Amino acid sequence: MCTTCGCAGDGATIDAAGGHGHDHGHSHSHSHDHAHGHGHDHDHHDHQHAEGLLDYGAGPARAHAPGLSQARMVEIERSILSKNDGFAAANRARLARDGVLALNLLAGPGAGKTTLLVETLRRIDGTMPAAVIEGDQQTSNDAERIRATGVPAVQVNTGKGCHLDAHMVGHAMEHLHLAAGGVLFVENVGNLVCPAAFDLGEHHRVTLLSVTEGEDKPLKYPDIFQDADLVLLTKTDLLPHLDVDMATLEANVARVAPTARVLRVSTRTGEGMAEWLDWLSARRRAWLDGLATEAEARAALLRAAE
Repeated sequence: MCTTCGCAGDGATIDAAGGHGHDHGHSHSHSHDHAHGHGHDHDHHDHQHAEGLLDYGAGPARAHAPGLSQARMVEIERSILSKNDGFAAANRARLARDGVLALNLLAGPGAGKTTLLVETLRRIDGTMPAAVIEGDQQTSNDAERIRATGVPAVQVNTGKGCHLDAHMVGHAMEHLHLAAGGVLFVENVGNLVCPAAFDLGEHHRVTLLSVTEGEDKPLKYPDIFQDADLVLLTKTDLLPHLDVDMATLEANVARVAPTARVLRVSTRTGEGMAEWLDWLSARRRAWLDGLATEAEARAALLRAAE
């Protein structure tokens, strides 16, 4: 949470024209109201000691920051997330108006988010409209890889910020043509912590975990998995070269995200790609069917009122 990491989106830039890290006049302030040393209300008992363990996530704020009490941290977090949720609701309303399904892709650095997106876009070419928002601290490398497939992409550079927020995504959406019936993929900043806390207005969360990252990552970083609708275990082509127990890894995912579907995926061999695309198509159909049902219900209410 930002009350812990101290990140701020100040200086975040949006590159919608294929530039190289320039802000093209679209630099926006995204202050998260971080507190920096307000008095001396530090709670010296906001962590637990047990068998050599210092657990700084045991208090109500589930985090620790020097100079801030647990109560103050909770207050700051609620303020930050309340503002973000307002922007997320606006994003979700726009997506509903335009008939666009949005997916938030989360993972640590190097899990293969961009590679998965590139291969996905190649495979769905001509079958469904798509657009991409890329989140990174610096460079437009990933957006350029997406644009090379012919799919429009906007790069959001967060500067010192470690995650996208709904305000940034809303601005990025202004630079994209979101075709009705299409899918908006949002590739979040590579980070296993802060992105989990911020609703972007998406309809589904997809968390990627490379098999090279270790079996215990879901237990170490549960928040990034808990709200996932789908967990993709990527780079499975490397398994012959690794000492990884996949049954243990999948059990750990299920422990923290019991309702999430889990797929094994490799963009090199194609393993799991058909299942991933089937999942995507099913969610898109369900989304469009839901919009149609809502439209019919509104029309019926209008007719009844006449």
